[in-house]
Amino acid sequence: MKPALGICCFVLVLIVPLVSFADATVTSTSVEQTGVELTVYNNDLGLVKETRTVELPGGGGELKFMDVAAHIMPVTVHVKSINQPGGFTVLEQNYEYDLMNQQKLLDKYVGKKLKIVDWNKYQDRKEVVEAVLLSNNQGQVYGIGDEIYLGHPGIKVLPKLPEDLIAKPTLTWLYENGSKEPHQLEVSYLTGKINWRADYVVVLNKDDTEADISGWVTLDNKSGGTYRNARLKLVAGDVHRIVEERVPLAMAPRRKDLVAPAEPQFREQAFFEYHIYDLQRKTTVKDNQTKQVSLLEANKVKVTKELLVYGIRSYFTSQFQEKSPKQPVNVYVKFKNSKENSLGMPLPAGIMRLYKQDADGSGQFIGEDKVDHTPKDEEVKLKIGEAFDVVAERVQTDFKRLTRAMYETEWEVTVRNHKDQPVSVGLVEPLFGNWEVISKSHPYTKVDAHTIRFDVTVPKDGQAKVTYRVRVGI
Repeated sequence: MKPALGICCFVLVLIVPLVSFADATVTSTSVEQTGVELTVYNNDLGLVKETRTVELPGGGGELKFMDVAAHIMPVTVHVKSINQPGGFTVLEQNYEYDLMNQQKLLDKYVGKKLKIVDWNKYQDRKEVVEAVLLSNNQGQVYGIGDEIYLGHPGIKVLPKLPEDLIAKPTLTWLYENGSKEPHQLEVSYLTGKINWRADYVVVLNKDDTEADISGWVTLDNKSGGTYRNARLKLVAGDVHRIVEERVPLAMAPRRKDLVAPAEPQFREQAFFEYHIYDLQRKTTVKDNQTKQVSLLEANKVKVTKELLVYGIRSYFTSQFQEKSPKQPVNVYVKFKNSKENSLGMPLPAGIMRLYKQDADGSGQFIGEDKVDHTPKDEEVKLKIGEAFDVVAERVQTDFKRLTRAMYETEWEVTVRNHKDQPVSVGLVEPLFGNWEVISKSHPYTKVDAHTIRFDVTVPKDGQAKVTYRVRVGI
């Protein structure tokens, strides 16, 4: 009898803690929040940090931490007690994401009784039928009396909610509590489906020499969580992540005479190899919401417009026999991101949309381009489109293959200007290997080891013709 008594005592020792855990269940919701901080990265990732005041009974128990983001990454959760760090210990963590919906509720009631309430329009009265749900696979099958019904009209009424279904994503912890005071629990985790980008509005002046630039932060939250009165931080940079086995908003230009530069809402600072933009006020970011916050305002930024024609390397080792020798004249706008140029703040990656007033004073969209993260004192170069009234034409006037690895070609590039003022056009020629310009009609600039550039001024309603001969060795 003694060994059997010992086994019974051992079993009781195991059972008692489990019973205490099950009986001491506490639920915490966002109502108990005392602070929220949201850091959003520009690669579909967010870091949520929230603080709640939670009162827990002594000993062990279960804490249901509700109102977390639906796209939470459970393995990234970290929880600690700020005021009693030694009095709160997490023994086990579970993430409950089997959320309640009609399909899952009926799945839980397969083989069980429920009620079906229907309105009999002929007798103008409500009818209640008791049924057994036999199947919920691609439609319901009911057993009513001695008959089988393939579907049934009416509202299905369940006697109670299944215990293993929840209405909201929930973190569940088995804990040990050694404190008699309420805990200030700080919980942090990463979540997906939240992103931000920068959108810029650039309004050119009449002469294309200056621009007013407005920067906006566009925050897109589909994480399944709402962050009320949150301290918002944005991280710009390429944060490396392990991958295991995302219609920009259009914004109308604003007249510069009606808009004064506003105080910046974000405080920018360097952080590791990235940059943080800290919103200097609290804001609420709702689930399934796109929010825009002003990032910067800069007036009279000096800009330069460029017209460029690009060649291709293969031109110089093959016979150029294009059916249409015309080439696009690309339009670029560039400026320096410097303090002397009314800027100087690191610019997050985003889309810059350019506008300009027409003859009637109405702002018109003229093009857009994507910019990468741009540090201060670096140049921003935007491709806006292709010129309408400036045309380039390329003709190969001679081609010789001197050896198996050496070619000699002669070119004639004609630029015609149909505007009522002269324009400057750059001809960019990408050479390679051992190259040598044998003859030329205009001086050129050596951009790098394998690129030369001719800059020519084309008179109004006139043309300019550049000819040169080059030898290229592969």
